[in-house]
Amino acid sequence: MIESWKMDKNNQATHLKKEILIKTIKAFLSDDFEENTRLIPFEMRPKGSEVPYRCCIYKEREILRNRIIATLGFPMEGADERVLLSNYAKEAQNREKPDDKTLTVLESACKGCVPNRIFVTDLCQGCVARPCLENCKFGAISIVNGKSQIDSSKCKNCTKCIQVCPYHAIVKIVVPCENACPVDAISKDEQGHARIDFEKCITCGKCVSACPFGAIHEKSQIIDILTKIKQGRKVVAMIAPSIAGQLPASIYQIKTAMLKCGFSDVFEVAQGADITAVNEAKEFNERLNDGAQFMTTSCCAGYNNLVDKHLSEIAPFRSDTKTPMYYIAEIVKQKIPDAVSVFVSPCVAKKSEALKNPNVDYVMNYEELGALFVANKIELSELEETPFETEASREGRNFGITGGVAKSVEAADNGKSEIKPHLVNGINKESIRALKGFAKKGQCEFGNLIEVMCCEGGCVGGNDCLNTVRTATKAVSEFTKDSKPIV
Repeated sequence: MIESWKMDKNNQATHLKKEILIKTIKAFLSDDFEENTRLIPFEMRPKGSEVPYRCCIYKEREILRNRIIATLGFPMEGADERVLLSNYAKEAQNREKPDDKTLTVLESACKGCVPNRIFVTDLCQGCVARPCLENCKFGAISIVNGKSQIDSSKCKNCTKCIQVCPYHAIVKIVVPCENACPVDAISKDEQGHARIDFEKCITCGKCVSACPFGAIHEKSQIIDILTKIKQGRKVVAMIAPSIAGQLPASIYQIKTAMLKCGFSDVFEVAQGADITAVNEAKEFNERLNDGAQFMTTSCCAGYNNLVDKHLSEIAPFRSDTKTPMYYIAEIVKQKIPDAVSVFVSPCVAKKSEALKNPNVDYVMNYEELGALFVANKIELSELEETPFETEASREGRNFGITGGVAKSVEAADNGKSEIKPHLVNGINKESIRALKGFAKKGQCEFGNLIEVMCCEGGCVGGNDCLNTVRTATKAVSEFTKDSKPIV
């Protein structure tokens, strides 16, 4: 099962995170959660074992300990190294609600990368043409001992010198987490370690995926969820549409597996997506009739955080329709008022949205779901399928891939207006500039319904997904082709 769970999205950092998740859940399911949690670093790096990543076994154990603390749902900022893991495990079971900051930086794992900068390597040949010198508009390049040299205080990182160097001798040195962040929410402290400015952070999760050391970590809510199940509460899962491409099983087998793990019921979030599509189609018509030139979609939590924190000028053009998570959580609470609702998510951004929604109690990501199945020794392919009480439409189930939301709105509109979709496939500095331009002009020359997806490929590209975007997209499309139409 663990091999099939790894799927195609593989690297050593994600394998390590998955291993810790599985061991932490197994510890919870054991007779002594607290003690078995304390022993995890020693079991993973026993005395005399190979030290694969760090200088010594003690450093390895320290970083493993810190990863476990984050897996238990606690921040590493200000953590006391004298507190035993067993105490953290005990406290996690008594926690009333999740922390409002969804990410944490493991300082012990952070490499303290050098700052982003343009750098001349030893490949420089000191050529006569000197195109780097001639093309630098900021006077940042000089010739020292016959070779180019860059003054970082003058360099604007325009990369023009990189483009024109005939020997490819000039490179841009990047800090992966900082380079991935579209809103400059990550910087370095005095020791060179990464720090997240949560006033700027849109919880897109790009830094989590980008860091090759796994130093930026989500604070998991898995122990909170398992504790509620253990207490005998009615814990109801709501699985996002992109789940169809993540595990080697149908969503009906995944529902069966979740019921075996103690969930009281499982709902398709695609059912909520159908409501979103219908409401956005109606709103789109109303806005265009009132003279608006375009409208953006509103289902992506990362995009909504971007608008709220950094892009207020686009806010008047954003749909007021609620997200699929909002509508399905509303349905769950209406049907089961005393339910503990758990959104099963492809990304960390949904945790920030859930914190604002009283109908959503917790968020579990796909990595945690896979770990739960492994810890419970569940072979998905051997399970029978359990149907949903209400089947979602083809369009609702396609919400998790780029273009899926726009197509759903088009289908729900049913030809009432001329919809011209424009897809923003991933939030980055370039797409942010484009959105600002649309807002400034009051129109988008590429279309009138702008679908904005924070992650490239859509939700199947979320930081907590288990599969590659290409493979997952194909799986979602295959699953949805026989589903009923939205209208």
